Amino acid sequence: MKPHFKQIVTIVLSIFLLSCSAEETPSEMATTPVPVIPPTTQVPTIPISGSINYLALGDSYTIGQSVCETCRFPEQLKASLKSIYPQSSFSLKIIATTGWTTTNLISAINTQNPDPNYDLVTLLIGVNNQYQGRDFSIYEKEFPELVNKAITLVKGDKKNVIVLSIPDYAYTPFGKMSMNQEKISSEINKYNTFAENYCMMNGITFVSITDITRQGLSNTSLVASDGLHPSELAYKMFVEKMLPQVKMALQN
Repeated sequence: MKPHFKQIVTIVLSIFLLSCSAEETPSEMATTPVPVIPPTTQVPTIPISGSINYLALGDSYTIGQSVCETCRFPEQLKASLKSIYPQSSFSLKIIATTGWTTTNLISAINTQNPDPNYDLVTLLIGVNNQYQGRDFSIYEKEFPELVNKAITLVKGDKKNVIVLSIPDYAYTPFGKMSMNQEKISSEINKYNTFAENYCMMNGITFVSITDITRQGLSNTSLVASDGLHPSELAYKMFVEKMLPQVKMALQN
């Protein structure tokens, strides 16, 4: 009787264990995290009329060093806006030069003294402060000054000021050769964090495009022929990312 009893116990235990295993499997599957893909920001197009004046402030990333004149992001943004709002006319003025720091840009704005009649102003500045090893306190003082100048130039309407983050040139052939990639990225992060926090606290739109430039080594089509600056394709991606915010600014 004992061997027979052991066999019965073994069979019962096996059925019990199999049952537990079968019950746990769906539970385990249910707890497996599913990747969440953030939805693309969609802004309905509301027709706007009249003439739209756009001013782009910056450095080599705004003037489009090593790409064609119509390839730089302000020109691509202007072209996109023309196609979205065919009933409107668009003018573009650029105050930007390769190598400019925040100090240089402030000086240029003061010298040129543009009329404060713009409907849109973009600002992308700071990489040369970092590259030239300027003290960070200079950026802390002059970036807010530039934002305030931009607000003045856009008729005092801060919602029509768009600040772009600084690209990360560590992810270019030039940056890779420097052997200081981690230092470059760390300092670019510091500048961008300050700019983003300032914009957040003061109700200014901040658009981060740095992640696009950090694909430069894995996707060489994002880097211009000089091995340092963004390509036409990279600038196209800048425009795609900032376009929803630009539409909201112009339509409201």
